[in-house]
Amino acid sequence: MTPKKVREFFARLAAANPEPKGELEYATPFQLLVAVVLSAQATDKGVNRATRALFRDHPTPQAIAALGVEGLCDYINTIGLYPTKAKNVVALSRLLLERHGGEVPHDRAALEALPGVGRKTANVVLNIAFHEPTIAVDTHIFRVGNRTGLAPGNTVDAVEQKLLKTVPAEFRLHAHHWLILHGRYTCKARAPDCVHCGVFDLCAWKEKNV
Repeated sequence: MTPKKVREFFARLAAANPEPKGELEYATPFQLLVAVVLSAQATDKGVNRATRALFRDHPTPQAIAALGVEGLCDYINTIGLYPTKAKNVVALSRLLLERHGGEVPHDRAALEALPGVGRKTANVVLNIAFHEPTIAVDTHIFRVGNRTGLAPGNTVDAVEQKLLKTVPAEFRLHAHHWLILHGRYTCKARAPDCVHCGVFDLCAWKEKNV
């Protein structure tokens, strides 16, 4: 996709949704971090159903560290891989208390040093909590990047690096959310809604269904 088309691609997404928001529910950076860790291989809706009660009853790292793994499992047992996720969330809560005064660090290396936190999770937290222009490539962004020709790549890292190079600076802060929402609701995996796609004419996909 040419730079001119890339700019137009994001200009249209921005015009349709000037202030895009993620769909995970949270009230603090800590709750955002926990929600993102829990969301791996799970839907945002499923995570929200579990975290509403969890965050109501145990909203802080102190509270979750005290709750312990077994107690946390009782709240999140509807989420896939919950035993491992519970161990990671309790461990990261304790590390936040030990190393960072109970605060989520505004630092990639410190975030990725926490249990259950990889590059994608760190990118989400840096983008949403700290307003950094990072792009967390999930399955939706990976698909949109490759299908449209916006940022083709064989790996998540390749797509991320290409997006960081090609997305115009003024669109970079919200690019993460625009692309996720576009992939989730329009450029879907099995039945892309090309008829209602606002960037249909810019898309390089040869199998567009119109």
